[in-house]
Amino acid sequence: MDERDNPRAIKHALEDGRDLKFSREQGFFDKSKVVTFLIAAVFFFSTFAMLHFREIHVDVLEPGTIAPKYVVAQVDIEFLDEEATAILRQEAVRDIGKIYRISEKNIRARRMEFEKYLVSNPEWRQQFADSSFKEIYNGIDVLTRALAQARFTDPRTLTKVKEAHLGTAEYYLFTPLNMSESAPLPQHVWDAIQEQTLPETAFDRESSAFIIAYFKSKPWLLEEDVPAQRILRKQIQLTVPDQYSFVSAGNRLIDKGEKVAARHISMLQAMKDSLSERRSLWNPLTLLGSLLMALFLTGICAAYLYANHPYLLNSNRNLSLIVTIIAMTFIFAKVVEFFLLNVKSNLFEVIHYPLFIPFAAILVCNLINAPVATFVSGFLAVVLTMTLAFDKSGFMIINIASAIVAILATHSLRHRKEIFIVCAQSWFACSIGIIALYFYENTMWSFAILGDIAGSGVFMLFTAILVVGLLPLLETGFHVMTDVSLMEYMDPNLEILRRLSIEAPGTYQHSLIVGSIAEAAALSIGANGLFCRVATLFHDVGKMTTAQYFTENQQGMVNIHQLLTPAESAQVIIAHVSEGVKLARKAALPEQFIDVIKEHHGTTLVYYFYRKQLDLVGADKALVDVKNFRYAGPKPRTKESAIIMIADSFEAASRSLERADEESLTALINRLIREKADDGQFDDCLLTFEELGTVKKTMVKTLIASGHSRIKYPLKEESCGRL
Repeated sequence: MDERDNPRAIKHALEDGRDLKFSREQGFFDKSKVVTFLIAAVFFFSTFAMLHFREIHVDVLEPGTIAPKYVVAQVDIEFLDEEATAILRQEAVRDIGKIYRISEKNIRARRMEFEKYLVSNPEWRQQFADSSFKEIYNGIDVLTRALAQARFTDPRTLTKVKEAHLGTAEYYLFTPLNMSESAPLPQHVWDAIQEQTLPETAFDRESSAFIIAYFKSKPWLLEEDVPAQRILRKQIQLTVPDQYSFVSAGNRLIDKGEKVAARHISMLQAMKDSLSERRSLWNPLTLLGSLLMALFLTGICAAYLYANHPYLLNSNRNLSLIVTIIAMTFIFAKVVEFFLLNVKSNLFEVIHYPLFIPFAAILVCNLINAPVATFVSGFLAVVLTMTLAFDKSGFMIINIASAIVAILATHSLRHRKEIFIVCAQSWFACSIGIIALYFYENTMWSFAILGDIAGSGVFMLFTAILVVGLLPLLETGFHVMTDVSLMEYMDPNLEILRRLSIEAPGTYQHSLIVGSIAEAAALSIGANGLFCRVATLFHDVGKMTTAQYFTENQQGMVNIHQLLTPAESAQVIIAHVSEGVKLARKAALPEQFIDVIKEHHGTTLVYYFYRKQLDLVGADKALVDVKNFRYAGPKPRTKESAIIMIADSFEAASRSLERADEESLTALINRLIREKADDGQFDDCLLTFEELGTVKKTMVKTLIASGHSRIKYPLKEESCGRL
């Protein structure tokens, strides 16, 4: 066959088939000790911050309610006594009398009368020859403005105005006897007004005397100036300093059954502030205590992982994922605590058992595993109980119980919507625990139980929403495969699977059968069966590039390998791995699937074409480079990859058997596993001999079940007719 007719897979296999980089090989981020130290530092300091910056809990009571218990001062306190301050301020304004002003309507009427007088009686011009109309008119303007601004009060009130620094230029000593009737203003008032508003330096003396004489002769109606009185009272009250009262430690602040007043609230807040000051966050001993506690808890976590999950300590990616979830839980808890403590409504006294730990438990169980999720839940229960301002025993019991139920329910999670079911189950467990706590503490049935049950339901609903939103982000960011994401990759409408079913239908059917066999075998030894089933769908996608070169897709066509040399045929077959990696990366498949594509043949020998090449050279092995007939690998490095390798070769080889019964299939799989074991293909995985035995039996049973026979149906006679 001419070289131009050879598929491009031959060339690609020679160029890059042996130059693949394997995703499971640790990169800089995973293996760097510096990164490990940074992750540990983030965990340590987040734990330290949670332990150190904790809130001081003081009973919070709602004004106007009845105190359910005694509250005693834990320390000496000096509090702002608003009642005493209010009494002193009321006393300070007791001496303030009334302030009066002239009715604006009255002033306008008097002005109009005077203007008419000037127009209708021209005799005044002869009497005051030196005064012009313009000067008289300007004097009227100045005087009417002064009368509008004038205020009248008694001597004590005038003294208070001076104390308040409000200005007394417009104030005059005068109080009317009867406000319902008009009366003339006293002479001393007019003298003061004339001196202030119509001085000799600005107005002719005769003119000013003429104007004053006219207005003085008229009666004036006074009215109470309420706004001026209010301003004066407010200013006088502001001059009275806040009053503080002292309460010694051990004295009762509130008695049981006493109605809660503003004074009680001030005492409780003062006690909280005093306790915070005594705690002194920046005191060296306080800092040292928090640092030692954080170091102690960090050491316990490291020891647990080293003893039970050492692979996590060797993977910075997994460590950073766990630390991220713990840090998010800390933030979640502190934000809720801050909101409950500082919101104006008394939610803190209504919500006794907020739920934070199920959030972390569900995420860790999904993304890591259940044992680690259980340990993380215990760690969070200890830290949050120590630091949050909630009821200690009840908070720990309810959170741990709900977390354990969530872990048990999450273990079989397959769809994202099931997270809401998990949270509902956890909430049901919380409800039972809350009722049990109330009865255990001899608390009669009350609406408080319903409030706590409803509150826990709200927290679990919020947890479900957060988990559903964060889970895909964490899966993508930390390259984690969960059962939920695996189920999404089983969709046959995915473009790459749809192409495989159309362009290489035989390979697609082969993948389906291999997936069923691999899943059953994996489940039989406790491995991830779902991963095996899903990953197998993509393990041979590279065959789409040269589908006609693989037997399962030829469907009676001429075998194209008859036109190639054995070496070329081997390269075409081997190239489906590198081509599969390229297609998988182009389709943005997870790296775990790409690992299976690379590993499902390991470094095995394409023996059929190797044998043909030997026959061509007279069985002289020295003339054949065996490396050209081996896959690039790597060898399987997980149980799942090894199981897929066995299932792939077993299903393909079983098609060559004349009869596929239990005996022949058992002999076949024994031979295949023995050959691969002798070739060292299982050296890098963790499969034991006992597990291999279980895998063999399961695969044989599954393949027999998938290829079961049916009874032969007799042909239908035409004479049977129709109904």
